[in-house]
Amino acid sequence: MYKLLGSLKSYLKWQDIQTDNAVFRLHNSFTTVLLLTCSLIITATQYVGQPISCIVNGVPPHVVNTFCWIHSTFTMPDAFRRQVGREVAHPGVANDFGDEDAKKYYTYYQWVCFVLFFQAMACYTPKFLWNKFEGGLMRMIVMGLNITICTREEKEAKRDALLDYLIKHVKRHKLYAIRYWACEVLCCVNIIVQMYLMNRFFDGEFLSYGTNIMKLSDVPQEQRVDPMVYVFPRVTKCTFHKYGASGSLQKHDSLCILPLNIVNEKTYVFIWFWFWILLVLLIGLMVFRACIIFMPKFRPRLLNARNRMIPMEICRSLSRKLDIGDWWLIYMLGRNLDPVIYKDVMSEFAKQVEPSKHDRAK
Repeated sequence: MYKLLGSLKSYLKWQDIQTDNAVFRLHNSFTTVLLLTCSLIITATQYVGQPISCIVNGVPPHVVNTFCWIHSTFTMPDAFRRQVGREVAHPGVANDFGDEDAKKYYTYYQWVCFVLFFQAMACYTPKFLWNKFEGGLMRMIVMGLNITICTREEKEAKRDALLDYLIKHVKRHKLYAIRYWACEVLCCVNIIVQMYLMNRFFDGEFLSYGTNIMKLSDVPQEQRVDPMVYVFPRVTKCTFHKYGASGSLQKHDSLCILPLNIVNEKTYVFIWFWFWILLVLLIGLMVFRACIIFMPKFRPRLLNARNRMIPMEICRSLSRKLDIGDWWLIYMLGRNLDPVIYKDVMSEFAKQVEPSKHDRAK
């Protein structure tokens, strides 16, 4: 298990060349590692330990354990509000009196580890697509200028080559920017869809799971229903039928303990909080990107904020002369180049780049 978890650290390693932003990496790298870690822990608990243990008379325990694990267990929702030890034996465990409609079945727990794995793959998909779209362009044009340890001649040659690339490829990077922003939108859509599907997976209990836990302290003790126990019950019931010696049908009620749900309930508390935080960050990122696209006057300030050594006049000139794709490329270059080299390149680029048609019309 330690070796398996240790192998995930490669997803969190620092990138010397950055082609995305922090929120994008939180979704693609951190969330992927988080979900894979949870999947591995639950898998180990499920298949290495004993995920279910049932008490029943007249039937071998391992048979009932296997049956109840495969065919699901159930609780009685109205029994969660009854007093434990007096009215019911355990939260949610009561006599069903043959009323099938009063039962709440739990079939998800054997699928949790697989669902988490596929969620992790879905979170990694935008990064996979962007790496394919980006194709190493940023690394190619940076040419090691993010590290200042090189000779002056080498530095000047690389700087001139970068400047030559920018001048010759003006107005050819719009698709580059659009593809990246599309991947960011995909991240936001992915989180919304995953939260919706998790809510369906847990019978409509996921979206309010965290808020119900936080509200628990405000509820009087005698009226409390622990949402973690309600969604992930630790003790459930299971009905096993078999034929007796004379061929008559026999019914066996078993009481099942689910230690795996102790892990599940804590796992999904953390996932609930993290997904809501991530959703807020991604929505904020979408608003920020909209400002960049639809508010051109906003761009010079961002370019200047990337490197304060670049005068605001140069930032305005570049933002006015370049289209949105070229502007995005030089904006991302500021994250990967040495600040002094970046200032020199942008100053020279502003002098040599041809103004746009809109700028000439003015």
